[in-house]
Amino acid sequence: MTANAFVERLNTQIGNEFGASQQYIAIAVHYDAETLPRLAAFFYAQALEERNHAMMMVQYLLDAGVDVTIPGVEAPHTRFSDIVEPVALALAQERRVSDQIGELAGVARAEGDYLSEQFVLWFLKEQVEEVATMSDLLRVVERSRENPMFAEEYLAREHPGEEDADPTAPPVAGGGV
Repeated sequence: MTANAFVERLNTQIGNEFGASQQYIAIAVHYDAETLPRLAAFFYAQALEERNHAMMMVQYLLDAGVDVTIPGVEAPHTRFSDIVEPVALALAQERRVSDQIGELAGVARAEGDYLSEQFVLWFLKEQVEEVATMSDLLRVVERSRENPMFAEEYLAREHPGEEDADPTAPPVAGGGV
């Protein structure tokens, strides 16, 4: 049976994931407005990924037969001074989410909820990748501050399109549509 403390924290994390998704949409819109299509596309894809993370959590709670709460989220930051600020914000957000997911794993373990702990392990692995990707992108945009096209070229070269779906990923509520 899923521990109540874990359910409460996972419902909160659903809101965190939706908030991250909205923040990434705001970043993508900023880059779109600046005619930086690769940066925009990268963050639109990140927004969808965060939305899907929330929906994976929703599906887990549905499968566990417990109440799902979809919390409201704070408005995202929408004004940025240069091309670096949005990526720095994204990296800080990914580090915060990593801490939140680590806390979720700790709650599951402390409650002896091994099924929930196992569920959260995929997200821990995912966060290592997310932090590394944003750290790399931050270094690139810092070097490209005066010529954003260098960041565009980097994304075209290093992130040319959609990656294959991870077959170990939890299912997404609604089938990911």
